[in-house]
Amino acid sequence: MSHYTRWLERLIIGLLLLTIFNVFLDVLLRYAFNNSSIALQEMEWHLFSAMFLLGISYTLQKDAHVRVDIFYTKFSPQKQALINLIGFALCILPISLLVAYYGIDFAYSAYLINEQSGDPGGLTHRFIIKSIIPISFILIIISGILFAKNNYEVLKQ
Repeated sequence: MSHYTRWLERLIIGLLLLTIFNVFLDVLLRYAFNNSSIALQEMEWHLFSAMFLLGISYTLQKDAHVRVDIFYTKFSPQKQALINLIGFALCILPISLLVAYYGIDFAYSAYLINEQSGDPGGLTHRFIIKSIIPISFILIIISGILFAKNNYEVLKQ
């Protein structure tokens, strides 16, 4: 397992643990102390979103993404590698480049206007979660390049 894959794995596990702690704290405050926090509730979906978005590149790196296995598993490793390379070039790379490119402006705009939650007591600095979008797609590009490299090696055999 590469350093990159281990780093992604640790990041996602850290986000999962933070999410579990956040939900536990929210439930404890709500049911034990009859108190609720909008910020904690918003943090739940922020952490879940970050975990999901960053998990895409990890899943690609581990070759555990969803595909139509009914046909794919019957193909030779070289044919599977060719399909993976075509899928990377035609789907993963162009979409990731577009989302990363426009996501940077999306997050920067939120930073410039100091966007924050519309709910009283909600989270400030909404640009942080919006920044996860282009970051995650840049990581998808990196994972995709590594994935394509591995598939190219299989194709050369």
